[in-house]
Amino acid sequence: MGDFWVFGYGSLIWRPGFAHVETRRARLHGYRRSLCVYSFVHRGTRERPGLVLGLDRGGSCIGLAFRVPGDLRNEVITYLRERELVTNVYLERMLSIRLDNGDKGGGDKGGGETDGGETVSAVAYVVDRTHEQYAGALDAADAATVVRGAVGQSGKNEDYVLSTLKH
Repeated sequence: MGDFWVFGYGSLIWRPGFAHVETRRARLHGYRRSLCVYSFVHRGTRERPGLVLGLDRGGSCIGLAFRVPGDLRNEVITYLRERELVTNVYLERMLSIRLDNGDKGGGDKGGGETDGGETVSAVAYVVDRTHEQYAGALDAADAATVVRGAVGQSGKNEDYVLSTLKH
């Protein structure tokens, strides 16, 4: 099988954890990045949930696309499923993304556009709105209250949010 793409919009941007041969900025239409998932494992617990990003319906999202060699498909998909589907709050999808023509490797620093680039299919993980961990649209104050002080297996919830903002 040929190479394939993975779309990252949260911690995959700064910690992909899998082999890839190319990184490109990309835009996904029809979904927006949102702090809409209660984290019971990586950034919180059931007693003190954290809040992590999900791709929720509507809008668009700039993230990073990682091109993975076809001979690593099974290994990388297995890794992603073990990482992203721990509690099944995400749904694995093949979605069309538009690759940026110029920027190879940087995240969105604000104002970045991805118009005019090639459109490819990519593996992406979107939030399941029917799942108990779906937080919906929280206002900034409520989201900050959830994030503040939450800690899970992967560390502090605040560190996750700050690392994602930096990238």
